[in-house]
Amino acid sequence: MKKNILKVCMMLLAVIVTVACGGRAQEAGNTPDGTQTELKAASKSGKAAKTRKTAKKNKKKKKSVFTPTSAGSAYEILLVGGAEDFRNGAVDSLYAVLSDDVVGVAQSEPSFKVIRINQGDLSKTLRLCRNIIQIKIDPSLYTQAKFKYSRDVYAAPQLVATIQAHDANQFKEFVSDNRDMIIDFFTRAELNRQIELLREDHQPLVQEAVKKVFGSDIWVPVELNRVITGRHFVWARCQRFVKRVEQEMNIVVYSYPYRDVNTFTEKYFIHKRDSVMKANIPGPKDGQYMMTTKGFTIVTDDVVHKHYAQVVRGLWNIKDYDMGGPFVSVSRVDEKNQRVVVAEAFVYFPNHPKRDYIRKLEAALYTLRLPDELDLEKFSYDLDEIIITPDN
Repeated sequence: MKKNILKVCMMLLAVIVTVACGGRAQEAGNTPDGTQTELKAASKSGKAAKTRKTAKKNKKKKKSVFTPTSAGSAYEILLVGGAEDFRNGAVDSLYAVLSDDVVGVAQSEPSFKVIRINQGDLSKTLRLCRNIIQIKIDPSLYTQAKFKYSRDVYAAPQLVATIQAHDANQFKEFVSDNRDMIIDFFTRAELNRQIELLREDHQPLVQEAVKKVFGSDIWVPVELNRVITGRHFVWARCQRFVKRVEQEMNIVVYSYPYRDVNTFTEKYFIHKRDSVMKANIPGPKDGQYMMTTKGFTIVTDDVVHKHYAQVVRGLWNIKDYDMGGPFVSVSRVDEKNQRVVVAEAFVYFPNHPKRDYIRKLEAALYTLRLPDELDLEKFSYDLDEIIITPDN
């Protein structure tokens, strides 16, 4: 009898504890993914709409414990089409765009490694690829060509995109008209993935040097463990041998006064870059120094962290010495100090592919936080996505 009474008491105690804990959880708004907490707290402070947007973004990036890790290497795309898509040239037209030469590299290198398969061969294993594009051509379903995508459908991180069209001609025309945006879409996705990796693991020596010299912050790969500082100049580098071939990865940060909009002309950029490199990056002998290879620069205007940025891609070489390679630079205005701060990456890896190395370093350039951005409560390192819409 006593045992039965004790058992009943224990059961009642368990119920009371469960109800109490459940009440606290409901009051706090806890859910398995943490989204509701933000929404309830925000609604009390009158900021529900803004926080809901943040919650949605965080939920997008949160990986479930049941979601497998995506397979494949960076800048690899699985292109999936039907048997008719292979026959009518739709697959070939998209393949030609994705495998076109990467911009800013001397030798021929494809923008992506593209694997083409038939829709019927898309197995459970292949569905784990990090980037997938599916071709959907059906006159009974589509009247307009469109680009759609979803995240983390079968694995994470993952992008599964669909390009739909009424017929093969419409598909080819859409791909041709939007070739640059399609390439930029997947390139930025890979850059953002690299930024996430840098968030978890980056070189503190470079971070400290950039903070001391510029009052700014930056995340660079941990391999860049040699740091040289100068007047308004920081140079982080890594030298090693890969298959008996010298490989160098470099990131430099430098600044100069901002005067007016003419500061961002191609001519002025090359002039300032060459003067900075001549003073700070010498060649193996006296009188030798880094310089910009004339006639190979590509200058574009961009928006980085909601502000104007000048992005320059090109080639560099050492004066009177057989050494050179690609570079990419991102120039932004530090309004607080009325100066231009340039973050630049360049590599040296003769007779070997350089795409993955230069892009890995390029991702680090976008993590630069200028002095007036350090105090921001919320700062997104992610690059804005390219939006691909059909012309109406």
